[in-house]
Amino acid sequence: MGLKTAAQYIESLRDGRETYWGGERIADVTTHPRFRVPLDVAARDYRHDSAERRARMTYTAEDGSAAHRIFQIPRSEQDLWSRIAMMRELSIVGGVSSVYMALMSVVEQVRKVNPQYAANIETMYRQARDNDLRAAEVITDAKGDRKRRAHEQDDPDLYVRIVERRNDGIVVRGAKLHITAASLIHELVVMPTKGMRQDETDYAVSFSVPVNAPGVKVINRSFAASELNAFDYPASAHHSMPEGFVVFDDVFVPWERVFLAGEVPLATVFAQSLGLWERTGSVVEAVKMSEIFVGLAQLVTEQQGKERDPVAQNTISELIAYAETLRMSLDYACRHFQTTPSGMVHPNILAINVAKYHYAANFHAAVRGLHDLGGGLVLTLPLEADLRSGVTGDLLRKYLHTKPDVDVETRMRVYNLIRDMTADAYGGWHQVVALQAGGGLNAQRIMMHRAYDMATARERALSAAGARPATTH
Repeated sequence: MGLKTAAQYIESLRDGRETYWGGERIADVTTHPRFRVPLDVAARDYRHDSAERRARMTYTAEDGSAAHRIFQIPRSEQDLWSRIAMMRELSIVGGVSSVYMALMSVVEQVRKVNPQYAANIETMYRQARDNDLRAAEVITDAKGDRKRRAHEQDDPDLYVRIVERRNDGIVVRGAKLHITAASLIHELVVMPTKGMRQDETDYAVSFSVPVNAPGVKVINRSFAASELNAFDYPASAHHSMPEGFVVFDDVFVPWERVFLAGEVPLATVFAQSLGLWERTGSVVEAVKMSEIFVGLAQLVTEQQGKERDPVAQNTISELIAYAETLRMSLDYACRHFQTTPSGMVHPNILAINVAKYHYAANFHAAVRGLHDLGGGLVLTLPLEADLRSGVTGDLLRKYLHTKPDVDVETRMRVYNLIRDMTADAYGGWHQVVALQAGGGLNAQRIMMHRAYDMATARERALSAAGARPATTH
């Protein structure tokens, strides 16, 4: 079928999917007001209005057809940089579709255990690419009592599991949480949330099903109301996206859509595969956001006439250091790329995990600096309606004045963006996402330990202590 248009994408969502919001069954996500902004966000990835954008967002597939670049498997450093350039413009809906990169990065490991599973992965990847489909990365289980294993829970369904094996497929039951854009994609790609033991074979399961598969139910929640003023909410009015609580209520999965069904050693392989590309997306977004933070800090400082204030200058310097460390880390990760056995080129694992850790561990300090520069107006600034009203508008223009070259409306827009990005709807969502997307801080710590060349570090330390002959590297 090839590339979809935005209109074709929207039409493809009219498929009877069972999705809920605020207790209401949403009959058609394409017409319901709660989905207006999220749908526009998702549809942007299907708009290639200029030759420049089309070149960034698409590529020529192996069969000569045009495909979206989210499906291009990087085979060179240039391919990797092209993917990074595409990711800078990609919506979060396109971003979560990187689950296909995760699957294809481990396909050779899967093939060694079960060639049919590997063939299923490749078939589903091509189907998504050739039909320009979007998929959600469906990994986090409800988990119940964290002290107990999956099969030890009071309710065995607190981790997604196989409840029946049939000649034509499997039946699964359970729930997956925090599934971004679950109601606006086409395929739910399910993976184990962690490694499983031999007595947990029913929980070692991975598969892909359409969102409208019988038994799939999506319960939605968003950080933003359905209608927001773009002046007062310059981020949330354009970027809101629902998170899905996805329930699998005895869902049948044909064998051709199964990637794992009890082969315990592969559970860890699948669970870890998603992290690299998800964290790469987080770092790409972090580079963009941190640069905006620096710009907002400089603007709000200038608007208050505090350009030469040493405290303000120090805070801005800290934000610059944060932003530049992230930018340089992404650059390093791509220049020092690694390659899978199947030939996929990907960012350096250690560098991406260090960058994601730096982003998450210091995000709240960056926000604190921006709040410190902005002051109380970050929260208390009146609304656009007050600015447009005769009496209150005149008062705001009088008392929000700082210098002749500072336009009051521009000043309000700067403050509104600070609030919306850091202390309100979108900002509240991002406070948590910065920390948790791609796994919490400990997930990056674990990967750093695994990827770091500890043997060389130990030898160099012993040499420096005089306990080993000096070595050269």
